[in-house]
Amino acid sequence: MMSDDDKVNHPSHYKSGGLEVIDIIEAKLSPDQLKGYYLGNIMKYVFRHEYKDGITDLKKARWYLDRLIQNVEQT
Repeated sequence: MMSDDDKVNHPSHYKSGGLEVIDIIEAKLSPDQLKGYYLGNIMKYVFRHEYKDGITDLKKARWYLDRLIQNVEQT
């Protein structure tokens, strides 16, 4: 069974051929598209946390928020 951190930071179901889906998404989207992707995922995980995975969803929202902050700081 995965720990909460594994489900949040590196879920095994998001890996294919040694690559994580997030790496492919970040490589393919424009900066504006990527910002929208992060924001959409932040909202999704915050809005559903009471109905699905509770604290794990809030941690996932924070994970995407951290990515968004890094992205904004780099531009």
